[in-house]
Amino acid sequence: MDGFGDVAVEGRLFSAVCQPAAHLQTSKHLCTSKYRRMGGVRVPPTDARRAMFRGHSPKRASTAKFGTDADVARYRPSWNRRKARRHMNIFDPKGPVAYGNSTILVDSVVIMLAIVVPTIIAILAFAFWFRASNPRAKYRPEFTYSGKIELVVWSIPTLTIILLGGVTWIGAHRLDPAAPVEGTGIPVRIQVVSMDWKWLFIYPDQGIATINSLTVPVGASLKFELTSASVMNAFFIPQLGSMIYTMNGMVTRLNLRADSEGELRGLSSHFSGDGFPDMMFPVHVVSPIAFSEWVAKTASSDKALNADSYKELMKQAPVSGTRSYRLADPLLFEAISTQRIPPQPGPRPTTDGAQSYIEANFGANAICSASSTGRPFRSISQFR
Repeated sequence: MDGFGDVAVEGRLFSAVCQPAAHLQTSKHLCTSKYRRMGGVRVPPTDARRAMFRGHSPKRASTAKFGTDADVARYRPSWNRRKARRHMNIFDPKGPVAYGNSTILVDSVVIMLAIVVPTIIAILAFAFWFRASNPRAKYRPEFTYSGKIELVVWSIPTLTIILLGGVTWIGAHRLDPAAPVEGTGIPVRIQVVSMDWKWLFIYPDQGIATINSLTVPVGASLKFELTSASVMNAFFIPQLGSMIYTMNGMVTRLNLRADSEGELRGLSSHFSGDGFPDMMFPVHVVSPIAFSEWVAKTASSDKALNADSYKELMKQAPVSGTRSYRLADPLLFEAISTQRIPPQPGPRPTTDGAQSYIEANFGANAICSASSTGRPFRSISQFR
């Protein structure tokens, strides 16, 4: 019996693949009697599913009744996504901006707990003291007002709000995405284009470009210029800080710095269609010498990025792996951001009913409401 299908299991999208018995190693592998039906698709036994969702490596998972190596390879993308999430801890900052973000978050929680914790304690204390079996508790049905109680009830929350607002206001302005971040060596300028469903990184000063991979030197000031070739998206490297939106016809600016070498993870934090879950990319933080060597190696690539090759990348599909190019057109980013190169159409409704509803409520030119790449979005950009 041959077949395949996707089914949601324990909150995750699971690809169930059935293969003939000749391709299985034992009788307890895929498509055996231990299968259970869920949504009309045969899925592996419970113990195999649990092994996969606990984050075991593909090799370890293969010993948990997953079947052949080909079967294990089918589950590798979801396992890689779980592994990537371990490199996106906002409480493990690797730069000054991320450190400032985590400090604001922790300080805000502590300040709010100054009200929450005493309130919880007071509730329990009042319930215990005014219990029916306590003869020392006074029943005062005539009590209506106390100035001292009102002073305490209103002054503490007011002071807390003032303190919380001050911490957030001052910290947020210090972490303005467009504010320059000091660094060592020469600043690195990176032009970022969010596409359906991939990331394009252009290094105009180095004359190179990459797809779904970002390499930066440690300690250097990173100056990002971001736009979108399709619907609105959001660029976020949690351990470097400051999520920022990318919008078609506009350029947003972000300044970051990485203070330690290693591999981080970036992602798209704004839903943008079918390929959104795969819009994650590695961030390689290397030494300045290693960065120079990488630039020299990439600049000698036989693949050139220009308007023609860019249009090939505009096809609405994820890109498996990473790609490197030498930049043949230094004004490519300007052509994208000013829409001299027409944007991608963006995700479209897959049913006639959905399209009719959108046209009836938002007009015939609407595609995805505020995330559209249509006429309303271009008119907004003229005033910014």
